[in-house]
Amino acid sequence: MDGAERERIRGGPAAAARDPELFEAFYRRHVDAVLRFVARRVDDPHTAADLTAEIFLAVLDSAHTYRPRLGSETAWLYGIARNVVSSERRRVAREAERDLRLSGRRLLEADDIARLEDKLDAESPGRRVLAALARLPEGERAVMELIAVDQLTVTEAAAALGIRQVTARVRLHRARKALRGEADAKARPEGDFEVAANSKAAVDSKVEAESRAVEMPDASLLYVIRGEA
Repeated sequence: MDGAERERIRGGPAAAARDPELFEAFYRRHVDAVLRFVARRVDDPHTAADLTAEIFLAVLDSAHTYRPRLGSETAWLYGIARNVVSSERRRVAREAERDLRLSGRRLLEADDIARLEDKLDAESPGRRVLAALARLPEGERAVMELIAVDQLTVTEAAAALGIRQVTARVRLHRARKALRGEADAKARPEGDFEVAANSKAAVDSKVEAESRAVEMPDASLLYVIRGEA
């Protein structure tokens, strides 16, 4: 077992939930991937920062559910992130006034906002592909998002969604078939659905330039919020 593998196991979710130092390492190891996931789904820097923090708070409560044999830590985190983002969307839909969402929000410095805006800009191609998938049924869309946009394997996507691999493969096949049919019907070779149907190429060609490190809440702060420190 190499050093990287030992560190992954030593700093896995279950261990991280019990030890602030391990959680700090776990957080630093995954925060950029989680932020990219969020940035593909929202376009506001404040919301991106808040959701990323909420995802890692959820990690502390869900660490015991991680099973290495079902997929990578990243795939497991994406499953949690999907739930957090979906919950946020439902919450926003119920609110009558936008300012209720802003109350109590951590104020970001100008540099923080600039860095987050850079990240959001870099992930705008992913948001366009997600928009192209919006007409798919929920189950098929969820699988297609994780595989085409977030670059998980079928096995990891199934684990993130809590479904069987065969179910994930069937949904993926149906999604691709629907997208190709939509593209053919509209005869738009460069349209969003054509991009989605050939999503691997779309993702590979998206902006790769990474922004500077984003100033997110310290991992130790998340322990304080949860009452672990």
